[in-house]
Amino acid sequence: MIKKTERLVEILSGQPVIPVLKIDRLADAVPLARALAKGGLPAVEITLRTPDALDAIRLVADEVPEAIVGAGTILSARDYASAVSAGAQFIVSPGTTQELLDAAGQSEIPFLPGAITPSEIMAVREEGYRVLKFFPAEQAGGASFLKSLSSPIADIRFCPTGGISPKNANDYLSLPNVLCVGGSWVAPDDALQAGDWDRVEKLAREASLLHKG
Repeated sequence: MIKKTERLVEILSGQPVIPVLKIDRLADAVPLARALAKGGLPAVEITLRTPDALDAIRLVADEVPEAIVGAGTILSARDYASAVSAGAQFIVSPGTTQELLDAAGQSEIPFLPGAITPSEIMAVREEGYRVLKFFPAEQAGGASFLKSLSSPIADIRFCPTGGISPKNANDYLSLPNVLCVGGSWVAPDDALQAGDWDRVEKLAREASLLHKG
């Protein structure tokens, strides 16, 4: 667990924003990952929200060595195994179940489980986790809620995702218990549809310059 946590912290602390990606066209996966990495955001989360998601993970893992590809929206042990087989280097879930904890315990690939309430956070903490996803961040109380957790549960760090944009990202990144934020704004739908990878690279570079802490 310690080694997996260290690896997860290494990935998440390497950049202020983790792009959260929904791949509708498989052909977009490789140029998108390349543009994001070139802009300073090599670690990406490809969500299992589309039919091509696993193939997209596989392509990025195989063809974009500069990228660190993770899999998101993992809801079951089957999802976990499929994502790992496709080449995912970290696994992200919006919540936490015993099934997922068991799958993670049997895998060498680090897991970022989701939790919102103090009780959920404490339950996952008892399983040995110290880095969690906080989703949906804005709807669940935002930066002020996370700030209120930093004292009573001081050894837990978060990657908040959901409703985060350039306008409020620094509200989260300034908190002592936030490692990074997840965001989709660096890969807007219209840029993907147009194949405007220069724009994606520009947005990634701007995001990579956001300050942590």
